[in-house]
Amino acid sequence: MHIRLYTKTNCPLCEKAKAVLMELQADMAFTIEEVDIYQDDALLEKYQLMIPVVELSGETIAYGMIEKETVRKRLRAAQNS
Repeated sequence: MHIRLYTKTNCPLCEKAKAVLMELQADMAFTIEEVDIYQDDALLEKYQLMIPVVELSGETIAYGMIEKETVRKRLRAAQNS
């Protein structure tokens, strides 16, 4: 599985989201790709107020305050499908 994490620099929520994902990696196999929305105008326009955004298979599964259990449930569901 592959997670895309949309972030921006100097973002405490983004750092917390990354830490949550790294904790989950200890139990589940997935890769994390971090994407800075300030490198792409379309992404900046799309996600500006939602950051951080966690995306799995092209679907947004969490944004803002990232809760570990919410992401864990979505990852498990994706593993079992």
